[in-house]
Amino acid sequence: MKDLSPAKSDLEPIEIASRDEIAALQLKRMQWSLRHAYDNVAMYRERFDAAGVHPDDLKELKDLAKFPFTTKNDLRDNYPFGLSAVPRAQIARIHASSGTTGKATVVVYTKGDIEVWADTLARSLRASGLRAGDMVHNAYGYGLFTGGLGAHYGIEKLGATVVPMGGGQTEKQVGLITDFQPQGIMVTPSYMLNILEGFHKAGIDPRESSLQVGVFGAEPWTNAMRREVEEAFDMHAVDIYGLSEIMGPGVANECVETKDGLHIWEDHYYPEIIDPQTGDVVEDGQEGELVFTTLTKEGMPMIRYRTRDLTRLLPGTARSMRRMEKITGRSDDMMILRGVNVFPTQIEEQVMATGGLAPYFQIELYKSGRMDAMRVHVEVLPQAADEASRAAAQRMLSKRIKDMVGISTEIVVGDPGSVARSQGKAVRVVDNRDKG
Repeated sequence: MKDLSPAKSDLEPIEIASRDEIAALQLKRMQWSLRHAYDNVAMYRERFDAAGVHPDDLKELKDLAKFPFTTKNDLRDNYPFGLSAVPRAQIARIHASSGTTGKATVVVYTKGDIEVWADTLARSLRASGLRAGDMVHNAYGYGLFTGGLGAHYGIEKLGATVVPMGGGQTEKQVGLITDFQPQGIMVTPSYMLNILEGFHKAGIDPRESSLQVGVFGAEPWTNAMRREVEEAFDMHAVDIYGLSEIMGPGVANECVETKDGLHIWEDHYYPEIIDPQTGDVVEDGQEGELVFTTLTKEGMPMIRYRTRDLTRLLPGTARSMRRMEKITGRSDDMMILRGVNVFPTQIEEQVMATGGLAPYFQIELYKSGRMDAMRVHVEVLPQAADEASRAAAQRMLSKRIKDMVGISTEIVVGDPGSVARSQGKAVRVVDNRDKG
């Protein structure tokens, strides 16, 4: 693989600033963000008052622990624009993801937010080894999902050429990569394996491709997958992290010269690790739940947002800013399939809404080739056990789930009593992805 380590002159001063300089900037920006949220968002004003805290109480960074958390349910409860901190006319863009009740989780951005997002994404791409003048094949999904447009604006901000391919059409992806000869690709890691298969099916040696860097995110992936992709394409594979509630992709990124965890861009996104059970802040180096506070976000500031992602914070290496380890799991029951968040309660709602089915189900996660896939086991009501009724229920449930979460799902309609029952807490998800 080509050495893509950046020169010191390629880095922004803040990336190699002292920890004292970073902390001073964070404190100033955090004081502004708390005040902005308190003054302009009713929920934060009510929460802070109820907790007996005020933005003026933040005298040092550790004082943030006095302030209440924000959760995904707060976004749902304030749907669509209840957490916006600016007038409607100042909202430049709206993104959204699906929620457990069918309501989207909505996030809004000012023009300034879009610029910050593009800046941190461009910084992520530079850390990945890409430079102005390169071409980047963007295979993240466009639309309300933050991946496609977030990556797109960052590529352009970097000064690179963007190929706005989006997801799907694997044969065409392979053809464009072969013809256009981009240096980089941004895609979910599982779909990169599909592209690899596409190269093999086309009889093209992936090691002969132009790709030098793959920037993979939107779902967890292992170092074993990194090694496989790097060997197959003779390119660097780096991890990018983000979430819509905080901004989108580009909150943190691995540096190509070390690949030892993701450096968090702490001048805009302040991390904490908490015990997911008690909510207490734990020391750097201890595993727990990742919490973020936005420091510069205008449209929808997030104060102590609980990501539910489990990781730990480590000292900086290639950059002064702290690193987070690859995500090890989640403290809730959310599943991530091909970059899409799926909750068991979403599936339950659709089962309950489909005629002819009993209110029992179980989700099976498995591998379909190289991709994660989902199979939903349900059962018919005794009065709807004929083949025509089964087939109709299967089609309807499949369509409902596809419409709700955007994922194609195999539906297995069993006989009455065929879905496993539980005497205690129901086992809604069976993960067989590591089997077979």
